Amino acid sequence: MTIFDAKTLANEGVRNLSPYQAGKPIEELERELGIRNIVKLASNENPLGLSAKVKQALQDQLAGLARYPDANGYYLKTCIAEKFNIKANQITLGNGSNDVLELIARTFVSDKNEVIYSQHAFVVYPIVTQAIGAKGIAVPAKDYGHDLDGMLDAINDRTRMIFIANPNNPTGTFLASDALHNFLKSVPANVLVVLDEAYSEYVAEEDRAPSFQWVNEFPNLLVTRTFSKAYGLAGLRAGFAVTGAEIADLLNRVRQPFNMNSLSLRAAEVALGDTGYLEKSVIVNDTGMAQLTLFCDEQGLRYIPSRGNFLTIEVGEDAAGIYQKLLHAGVIVRPVAGYELPRHLRVSIGLPEENQVFIEAMKKILAEQVG
Repeated sequence: MTIFDAKTLANEGVRNLSPYQAGKPIEELERELGIRNIVKLASNENPLGLSAKVKQALQDQLAGLARYPDANGYYLKTCIAEKFNIKANQITLGNGSNDVLELIARTFVSDKNEVIYSQHAFVVYPIVTQAIGAKGIAVPAKDYGHDLDGMLDAINDRTRMIFIANPNNPTGTFLASDALHNFLKSVPANVLVVLDEAYSEYVAEEDRAPSFQWVNEFPNLLVTRTFSKAYGLAGLRAGFAVTGAEIADLLNRVRQPFNMNSLSLRAAEVALGDTGYLEKSVIVNDTGMAQLTLFCDEQGLRYIPSRGNFLTIEVGEDAAGIYQKLLHAGVIVRPVAGYELPRHLRVSIGLPEENQVFIEAMKKILAEQVG
């Protein structure tokens, strides 16, 4: 008699895969330690919460939730196309940009291919690569960021895709526009480059690459964005890719028809046009970044200069212990040992008072270490 063993039925890559570990939820810490008034600075969320315009739009949408959403996301695609001066047939919508990144890999990568990404880069890249059964090539980081020359050297006949996050998560490092453009000119046309710009809105406009326009110059370029960060829609899951029309057509053949629900579609439309909220989000982030870096400078803590909405701080060999002490103080940050940064903690930028709670907790922990 055959014994059922689910692992033997799964793809080899999936059998050996470690699942993505999200930031600890507030509710989980409340259950574990009975703590209230918790400050969560772990998942790079927008501390402002939903904008008033988005809240009203969601309320107005409730009456229609018994109906299926628009499978093609016509109105959201139209808004994206108009805002960024692109065509609607270049857009693929996703349940957050994670969904789009996985969709891209499943569409173009097989177990015969190799996928290149950087050390210390977003963990979804190696996860989706391994799940497909492809070989992942992690190029050693340069100053905690992408070594573009090293990535070019790693390309071979089996290379199908390169993932680049700009700014990078979890280090916050940033690649200048000229360097990226020169890199794209050097990549063979049969190798796809996925430029993940989840934190692009936090970069000063004059420093951002004209990546959506580059798609016309480089047919092998795919650019992904999210509404989870600066637009404040992390819980609604909304993201998109901009590519050439031919690539978008292929992605939309694989994409699930209702991968964005009615609430996320409408919220993303409204958020995209709420420039006041976006401007305020950037100001809060810039102010909070200055607050945290000043604290680090005063305490002699090294950190990785960041262009995102988080700061990765070197706290020493006992990073795991400091993380636990912060939890007991009601502060959730993100350990990044899984990103080969065992001496660091990543801290999302919160409201000024939230940042201060973290700062005071850290001061107490550091003082105890000295004592």
